[in-house]
Amino acid sequence: MWSQSETEFIQTIKKPYDIQKFLDSVPYNPKAECRSPRKVIAEQKAHCFEGALFAAAMLRELGFKPLIVDMMSENDDDHVIAVFRIGKNWGAIAKSNTTALRFREPVYRSLRELIMSYFDFYFNTLGDKSLRSFSRAVDLTRFDRKNWWQTDADLEYIGDYLTRIAHTPVMDSESIKNLQRADQKLMDAVFLGANTDGLFKPEE
Repeated sequence: MWSQSETEFIQTIKKPYDIQKFLDSVPYNPKAECRSPRKVIAEQKAHCFEGALFAAAMLRELGFKPLIVDMMSENDDDHVIAVFRIGKNWGAIAKSNTTALRFREPVYRSLRELIMSYFDFYFNTLGDKSLRSFSRAVDLTRFDRKNWWQTDADLEYIGDYLTRIAHTPVMDSESIKNLQRADQKLMDAVFLGANTDGLFKPEE
């Protein structure tokens, strides 16, 4: 059960973009932990994975399924997003230390189409485009017996599950060879205001 104060907070969320606005308003959590949505509400901070779990929990409060997708990368941090469907179209909510890996309007006709909307903005601090694969949409109700949305326990077991399931490649090896680095203007825009100490830095 949500507490009265938590319920009052949840009642301020009327649509998916309200969830994104909350995530954009709170600091990025740099710690190697994974706290529940209840903890995110209480402590007012989140990293990518915590943000996705929080968004999934709030989407369920709005009547959507609590779905997340794992995006795997090369020489970079992975990214986890919460996804939702309105009609036949997919949208997404995410917490990111960068500017372009966050909300997506529900206009994408397939999960792959949604994921590929992140591709040109998903790069490491050298500008190497790093997205390589994505998981299916995982329904978090499979973990309901552990009370994942309100527990005090660490939720890293959900992350472990995401690394074990199959991922679909976004391109073939020939395409990877032909990738161009992001230009400096795009890098400046994506990393605007980011704490780059918390971002993956591959060796040159």
